[in-house]
Amino acid sequence: MTHSRRGTAVAWLLLAPALLLFLYFKFIPMALGLWKSFFKVQPFLGDEWVGLDNYRTIMTDEAFAGAVGHSLLLAVGTTGGSLALGLGLALLIEGPARYLWFVRAAVFLPVVTTMAAVAEVWRIMYHPGDSGLLNTILGWIAIDPQPFLASEHSSLWSIMGMNVWRGAPYDMMIFLAGLVGIDRTLYEAAAVDGATTRHRLRYITLPALRPVFWILFTLAAIRGLRVFVEVYVLTNGGPNGSSEVIMTLIYKLGFQRNELGVASAGGVVLFAATLVLTLVVQLMRRRQAR
Repeated sequence: MTHSRRGTAVAWLLLAPALLLFLYFKFIPMALGLWKSFFKVQPFLGDEWVGLDNYRTIMTDEAFAGAVGHSLLLAVGTTGGSLALGLGLALLIEGPARYLWFVRAAVFLPVVTTMAAVAEVWRIMYHPGDSGLLNTILGWIAIDPQPFLASEHSSLWSIMGMNVWRGAPYDMMIFLAGLVGIDRTLYEAAAVDGATTRHRLRYITLPALRPVFWILFTLAAIRGLRVFVEVYVLTNGGPNGSSEVIMTLIYKLGFQRNELGVASAGGVVLFAATLVLTLVVQLMRRRQAR
């Protein structure tokens, strides 16, 4: 065996455990989900082939249409908010100063904290009474207590606020990596020409970060569409379905109503939407790069 082939064999051998885990816990369940989406799943009674009926059911369901709308609104708001806040944080703490490593680590902590724990903390902070943490702070500036998660009009926006808070530090780190790659001589030349900070940001920083924006937009949009844990912990889709998203609806269809075939169809639709979104973003990025 040649040296190159031996190296390839060793690489595949090292990758084999991870690939087997992916196969067993991801790809096989995905294939089974696609297969089950064409059946009326009846445990102990045998599955009944229904063709595309599950897809017709899910696509004509008013609850699913509402969940799609909530998911899109949450994805757009979370993506825009986390990108803007992440860029602002990156610009504020960019630099070679020694103490900045501590600031970056502290700001990044929400990303590495378990989502269930973060959501539970925010659920307590969102307590609608006068004694709630956020309402207490609002009271200091003479603002009446807000219902937050308890209101149909503010529950989705409250979830969005928590998602922006947790997603912005991740975007910040990617922006910081992009800022490091910008040629500093461009800033020096612009300063010599009398360019203000705003002009340098507009004509140097933002154009140079364009590839980073595309990457983060794709990741944030997918993350927004597939949101589940925070909604499940904070509101479980309530009140009155005002914060129901695709993932929580699929969960309820499959594990509460025992409509596993319809839930599988919903999962396939979500996967297709995510795939189309990714392809569209990549196509737009390539066209702009030309």
